[in-house]
Amino acid sequence: MSVTPEHQRHNHTNALALPDHSGAVPTSTEARAKRRIAALEEELFMMKQERGTKQRKTTYFVAQGRAIRRVVVLYTSLEDLIAENDCRYEDSESGTTEQDRLQRGYIALTQTLPWLHEKLSEFDIDDSEDMLKKVRALKKGADAARGDDTSTLKDLVAAWINQDFRPSSLLKSDEKQSRGFAHDVCGMLLCPAEWDWCDDRVKAGIRDRTSDYIVSENSWPLFLYEKYSVNRNNLEHGLFKSKILVQAFKATFTSPSSAREADGDGDGADILENNRRARRALSQVKVKTCVRFALSGVTSWRTVDGDFDYEIFWNNIVDFFEDVPGPVAGRRITQLLEWWTRKVFGRNHRGDLTPEVVSQMSVTALADQRRALEDAAYDSE
Repeated sequence: MSVTPEHQRHNHTNALALPDHSGAVPTSTEARAKRRIAALEEELFMMKQERGTKQRKTTYFVAQGRAIRRVVVLYTSLEDLIAENDCRYEDSESGTTEQDRLQRGYIALTQTLPWLHEKLSEFDIDDSEDMLKKVRALKKGADAARGDDTSTLKDLVAAWINQDFRPSSLLKSDEKQSRGFAHDVCGMLLCPAEWDWCDDRVKAGIRDRTSDYIVSENSWPLFLYEKYSVNRNNLEHGLFKSKILVQAFKATFTSPSSAREADGDGDGADILENNRRARRALSQVKVKTCVRFALSGVTSWRTVDGDFDYEIFWNNIVDFFEDVPGPVAGRRITQLLEWWTRKVFGRNHRGDLTPEVVSQMSVTALADQRRALEDAAYDSE
């Protein structure tokens, strides 16, 4: 059978080209370029997807970290909390006051971020890099929250003082140089409870920073007390019940607008379950520290302001709530936290809604009446 030219061309086109000396089978330059472009586009697409996933994960852990500086610890590092718990697990002997404080901080951390303890318990060396990234994101969120809250309270505290005290020299929300003991109202609120700010000798001694009037973290400032008044024979009376603390707590944990109503109880909304994080923070240690900073003339966040150490001040407040001398003091702490619950969230009596009480209410009464009408209609047929 004869072979046509067209058939010869077809066989030539489909014949496999022989490899060159390198073993590579020759291909079209254009085809190779298209394949490289397609491969690069696929790689770029996968990189964008992976980057988006990583970004979402990072954002999630940053958001989770914001709770740390608000309701767990204001200064202590995550690493120190984790290390203390590891030491407690390996050595069950009782620790020092500082170690006990760290352990309580770790417990608060696990209550706030339950998944973290689970991850640490199942930690594997292969997961170390991923865990480090998560910790870095948590710390980033924690520090961002502290910065945001101090900035917010700097503005709000100035407005609250101007509104409630009407000082002759109004505070400006965007500057702090005129605050602190140089300002009569701020000075009165920052004055240690053991001294009388109305005494000119006290005022002058504090402003001149004499050795007789050292303002340190070893004194409770007046702004912590109810109505900014102290009973020196009973220093616990009214402590941590001031209006400015309630305002600061509401502004930080519920909303700035809710801080406008601080004199009465909360609005009674049933938001306890939706604000577990805020409820855990009712000891509001962070708020007290940030209010003190907002009243001071310090322009940037720092641990020490003159003779006043903020970190020790924080620890003193934590110890007041958590390191009680006995059950009597413990009951007073419980009553104080119940007071805060009412001030922030309002009163809640759902626990008193027993079946007997509910049976006397209109919804149940109407259901009974409707059933009675149905029974009466049935009997009449």
